Amino acid sequence: MNSKINSLGLDKKPKDTTVVVAMSGGVDSSTVAGMMKKEGYKVIGVTLKLSDDTQEVAHSKQCCSGQDIMDAKRVANKLDIEHKVFYYQNKFKEGVVDNFVESYLKGETPVPCIQCNKTVKFNDLFEESKTLNADALITGHYVKSITKNKVTELYRAADENRDQSYFLFNTTRDQLNYLRFPLGGLLKSETRRIAKDLDLNVADKPDSQDICFVPNGNYVSVIEKLRPDAFKKGNIKNTKGEVIGVHEGIVNFTIGQRKGIKIAAKEPLYVTDINSDHNEIIVGSKSDLLKKKIVLRDLNLLSDNKVFEKEIFVKVRSTGKLIRSKLNLNMEFPTLNLYEDEYGISPGQACVFYQKDNDGDRVLGGGWISKS
Repeated sequence: MNSKINSLGLDKKPKDTTVVVAMSGGVDSSTVAGMMKKEGYKVIGVTLKLSDDTQEVAHSKQCCSGQDIMDAKRVANKLDIEHKVFYYQNKFKEGVVDNFVESYLKGETPVPCIQCNKTVKFNDLFEESKTLNADALITGHYVKSITKNKVTELYRAADENRDQSYFLFNTTRDQLNYLRFPLGGLLKSETRRIAKDLDLNVADKPDSQDICFVPNGNYVSVIEKLRPDAFKKGNIKNTKGEVIGVHEGIVNFTIGQRKGIKIAAKEPLYVTDINSDHNEIIVGSKSDLLKKKIVLRDLNLLSDNKVFEKEIFVKVRSTGKLIRSKLNLNMEFPTLNLYEDEYGISPGQACVFYQKDNDGDRVLGGGWISKS
């Protein structure tokens, strides 16, 4: 790496380096495009059209709406860079939305942003960038990447409140070596200041909220539209196996949920398990949510197995804390032993591995929670 020649860790001068910037129309990706342009790179902005806008989505604070595409175009014009729109509606529905719905039908709690990054963003867009002969694909994610000897490692962002490393555990080694994340060392306030200095029209644009294809955070309405047959009544049982109520469909519940159970009890009840095979919801006390062991599936490892001979840290939800753990790769199914208490661990969520070193909290990969 020669940072004097190229801030991205590439052995070329910026003026000889072509980069594709994934532009969502928000302040983060727009600022990244502006930073790359200012540093002298050849910048191609790319915006993905992922869904057909309803009136509700088009005027929401979610990413990838029609308004966002227009905002991205305005930024590209302001910066005088090439801008392309790729229409990925079918790929997005098949790879993300359908997967999201099926996961809920299995009694899981999915993380569609990870699936989106794995499929349309860091798979299809990766290939599109290569076709455009770009030297790197740049995004506005808050995650640090450090490139040494042409190998890029992923770290938690400097702004821990904005850190998005949890959502990127499924990135492949080839993709990671090609990706760059210029905002990883910045605070959000610094990003907005840079956007204002660049005189970008999105400098004060509110951050996107919720899941892009879920208007107002109402995921049940999405499932109802796509799979109306999913809402079947079933039993609510306590941890002793006794029937204590009836539910209107398991898709209305997630592990750890307290509200909406609608059963009177002496102490608060929480959803502790969802049995999709028998269409049952299991409820219990908060102590019943305490888990010490997690079984994982579909691991994606960004480090060699020797690292896992030692204690590591994990996150079992995007907003969760780092938990001291030990991963056992020698069993039939990868199993994680937690050394600290954690509640409400849900199948379908991601479990992301970290190791602390001199550069910060390095992402070692992760997997999907199968059961706990």
